Amino acid sequence: MAFFRSLAFEVNSGDGHAGGAGGAVSGEDRALEWKVYGHDLPADLGSRLAAAGFEPDEPETLTVFDLADDLRGETREDAAAPALVEIRRVTDLSGLTDFLDAARVAFGRDEQWQAARTNQFAPRLTEPAMSLYVAYADGQPVASARGEFPAGRPFAGLWGGGTIAEYRGRGIYRALVRARAQEARRRGYRYLRVDARETSRPILERLGFIALTDIIEWRLSLPARAHPA
Repeated sequence: MAFFRSLAFEVNSGDGHAGGAGGAVSGEDRALEWKVYGHDLPADLGSRLAAAGFEPDEPETLTVFDLADDLRGETREDAAAPALVEIRRVTDLSGLTDFLDAARVAFGRDEQWQAARTNQFAPRLTEPAMSLYVAYADGQPVASARGEFPAGRPFAGLWGGGTIAEYRGRGIYRALVRARAQEARRRGYRYLRVDARETSRPILERLGFIALTDIIEWRLSLPARAHPA
């Protein structure tokens, strides 16, 4: 029962930076985000949000992993692939630029998005609750991922893992999962959680993650913040 009590707290609290089961205002893009989990009430909450002007993002699945176990092994091809890349943890603004360059290309974002995320993450580079990782191949950043390590909770969160198209299918995403899982285990966390899109859910399940419930993130665009003349 301790696992389910902890998970209920984690789900209802969100990660503190990207919405949650309630509403939260995101950074420079001025949007209200509301994550609706499959067990949330009322049952027609999504319809109510749509009627209020919210728009749904693509479906996700809440997946969890017990760090008392080892991540499952991979095929011989997958196991060899990470040796072709170098995984580095971000420690400075140069690393943050590489992190966001890879994320922007992987997720098809624009330079405005990258500037907003620079403002969001730069002040947190020395914050113990966050770790950013970049995968390099051929000397270039080709994938990135974030770990959130909230104090006083048993769950560490894995967020934003993405690989640019030319380097997908080489085990890089799995290598980034393993790097963050190792950090979480060293820091004494018991569980991992991922809000997984359909592109990553099967990979996570092969590593041993368990799918628990579906998620839809609803977004409501807000007027731009007025700046003093």
